[in-house]
Amino acid sequence: MPRARGGIDLGGTKIQAVVVDADSQVLGQARHPTPTEGGPADVAAALAAALAEAADQAQLEPSALQGVGVGSPGAIDADAGTVSGARNLPGWAGTYPLAAQLAERLGTPVHLGNDVQVATDAEVALGAGRGFRSLLGVFWGTGVGGGIVLDGKPWLGRGAAGEIGHIVIKRDGRRCPCGRRGCLEAYAGRAALEARAREKHDDGVKTDLFRLMERHDRTRLTSGIWARALEHGDKLATELIDEAVAALGAGIASAVNLLDCEAVVIGGGLGVRFGEPTVARIADAMQPHLFVDERPPAVKLAALGDLGGAIGAALLAR
Repeated sequence: MPRARGGIDLGGTKIQAVVVDADSQVLGQARHPTPTEGGPADVAAALAAALAEAADQAQLEPSALQGVGVGSPGAIDADAGTVSGARNLPGWAGTYPLAAQLAERLGTPVHLGNDVQVATDAEVALGAGRGFRSLLGVFWGTGVGGGIVLDGKPWLGRGAAGEIGHIVIKRDGRRCPCGRRGCLEAYAGRAALEARAREKHDDGVKTDLFRLMERHDRTRLTSGIWARALEHGDKLATELIDEAVAALGAGIASAVNLLDCEAVVIGGGLGVRFGEPTVARIADAMQPHLFVDERPPAVKLAALGDLGGAIGAALLAR
């Protein structure tokens, strides 16, 4: 009889863990903040704690699980069980044996995959991507990640395919968190948006973003803080999100021009928080940049919401 599986979505601001049954129905879940200090070992400890809490909610021990999948940013070597260069995480510029370290803590096998690709695979198997043979997943959160499905199969390239956040939309443009210039992520990623907002605020531009952050006891401008600022009509927040939507439209359309995929699914912390109206705005922003503009792809909101990445990670442990 198939046993329950664990899945962990490791993001720049949050760790989402689930325990699912053989049909990918959620039996338990937990959400913890991603550490902002320390290094990979501290992140691994936080991952183990979140998964243990989800397993406890499911009335299971982690060691009783068939296995645990982890969707992680950075360069993934699934065979070696390592994650390298996860620069949105504290102190993670090098390579860390995450699978082995977590397996030792949890007492069950651990499988690694790229965070956005496993979320994309989950949407294809269980969510908004069902019925499409070719698809681009765009996950708009701390960074801007992408996952690719071609002819019904994930396309991983040499291990780093789908990095749509590092499509260059402006040559010699704004500095990206990756260190390069002009990347889509430099104009749309939550981390880059926060850096831009702080820069403007320090220059005297008025905004409620940081007051809202303090009021809600946050240390970063989370997707929820951005959403509240937009609801309040905050001028700077509106300006920066409008710029992000325009950048996403150009970057996603460029990827579609290359791949000619049937559909685009938009998820991630900001994508899910802003929902259908903003997905429609991104589709409109894509239109002027599409080479075959009379036949645009379907553009859909991720159906699995915040749990999509963790449910997708659990698929790795089948």
